[in-house]
Amino acid sequence: MKYLYIVSLSVLLAACSSKKQEEKTTPAPEVANLVTLTAPQLASAKVETGQVQEKSISTIIKVTGKIDVPPQNMITVSMPLGGFLRSTKLLPGMHISKGEVIGVMEDQLYIQLQQDYLTTRSKLVYLEAEFQRQKELNQSKATSDKIFQQTQMDYQTQKINLAALSEKLRLININPQNVTESNISKSVNIYSPISGFVSRVNVNIGKYVNPSDILFELVNPDDIHLNLQVFEKDLPKLAIGQKLVAYTNNDPNRKHPCEISIISHDLSAERTADVHCHFEDYDKTLFPGTYMNAEIKLKSLQVPALPEEAIVAYEGGNYVFVQKTANQFLMTAIETGTKENGFIEVLNGGSIAGKAIVTKGAYTLLMALKNKAED
Repeated sequence: MKYLYIVSLSVLLAACSSKKQEEKTTPAPEVANLVTLTAPQLASAKVETGQVQEKSISTIIKVTGKIDVPPQNMITVSMPLGGFLRSTKLLPGMHISKGEVIGVMEDQLYIQLQQDYLTTRSKLVYLEAEFQRQKELNQSKATSDKIFQQTQMDYQTQKINLAALSEKLRLININPQNVTESNISKSVNIYSPISGFVSRVNVNIGKYVNPSDILFELVNPDDIHLNLQVFEKDLPKLAIGQKLVAYTNNDPNRKHPCEISIISHDLSAERTADVHCHFEDYDKTLFPGTYMNAEIKLKSLQVPALPEEAIVAYEGGNYVFVQKTANQFLMTAIETGTKENGFIEVLNGGSIAGKAIVTKGAYTLLMALKNKAED
């Protein structure tokens, strides 16, 4: 019995010894990110510490979208009677003014239409005189009612024909009042119906176009807007009249102020909805279809925050230095949120709440830690 007791005690002591040895050989997980400064280094770094503070910071929603125009502001230009395009100077992106000549068309149909109009107008002059003559004769019973009625019908029919031909001429931008036998033209002008810019040119000079063909596509920028896609969870945070700024990937520093005008609640398969915004001052260099980023500023909230210089970026992450002793500092990962007025929101601020955080000299500590890793 005494022998068994001695063996058991030996095994127990051996196990304890092994455990202590294991504890001695296992490094503390903090050591890799721990920087220790000497007294001279500490004085040179001018380290200052503080704690996570509650700051009033506006939350920002970052979304994407593109410039769009409502259907009524997309103008398609065609030739109602067809014809050959003889000239145009339009190019996509070109600015145009209302009433400006944007193309010239030619066709023998235009000549025939003017000829028919002049012939009908001449006949109408004769029939009007004949109608008045037959009317007077009929009143004096010098002619039959049948002849008078026939004359009246011919006169009314010719008036209808002239009115119809006048409208056909107006369709091709010819003022019927200006048509005479001496100025019949084979060509007609196409005028811009709006002031805006050219979106597309669909035909080349010399091509014959049918009445249904689209020659040019124009954009009226009066109601051009930014159409953003906002996730369902963020829709309740938005309101009509809310301000935001938009910018392109090519020029992110150039901000375009906008205001929310319409919030759709028709969700897509991706659980996003359209939010329409008007530009406060539309930049004509922004064309429909241009993709843009936008930042929507929400109301201010009290959130955990630190000064910007307390946070250092390292290998794709954001870190702060937590003071462990008078001259030891542990680099600790954090998650950041909105930045405003020199402070950055700390999303996981609770994990470092109440701890001494380096607010000045953090970059110096990062350099010291890098040098330590290289040694």
